[in-house]
Amino acid sequence: FGRGCLAAIQLIKTGVRCVEVTLQGWDTHANNHEAHIRQNAILDPAFAALINELRTRKMLDHTIVICAGEFGRTPKINSQGGRDHWARAMCALMAGGDIRGGQAIGETDNTASEPVGERFTPDDLAASFFTNIGIRPDMEFQTNVGRPVTLVRDGSPIRRLFSHD
Repeated sequence: FGRGCLAAIQLIKTGVRCVEVTLQGWDTHANNHEAHIRQNAILDPAFAALINELRTRKMLDHTIVICAGEFGRTPKINSQGGRDHWARAMCALMAGGDIRGGQAIGETDNTASEPVGERFTPDDLAASFFTNIGIRPDMEFQTNVGRPVTLVRDGSPIRRLFSHD
């Protein structure tokens, strides 16, 4: 993963417009705590180095970085010491472009079961990403059979993420 982050920087320097670096192993239905300790030891320093290097090279202003999974994890530990899929609450990190750093937006209850207050969806995150790269999230495309498809159907940009709002 660390080498992937270094490669991403080199690719971005040469003009590659979209780079994905993945870190497998987060689907922890058993032994959640041990697995996440191992995963975080890989993710944290490499992701921090990626952000710092992009900032140092003055590339973060025109590079968008997202760190997210496809699900949150259950607030309760299962019988195998794991945490199962939980779509009601999850987290994601976003940096670069017009994102105002250092913010935590949104919160959950004290058991991390449910969002409280203002709620955001994965579609809102997608709409924020597209807005940040200058693409209208409500842009509509036509399939090859003439059916309209909207880029982001039900999401709205999270305005507090951006430095201009």
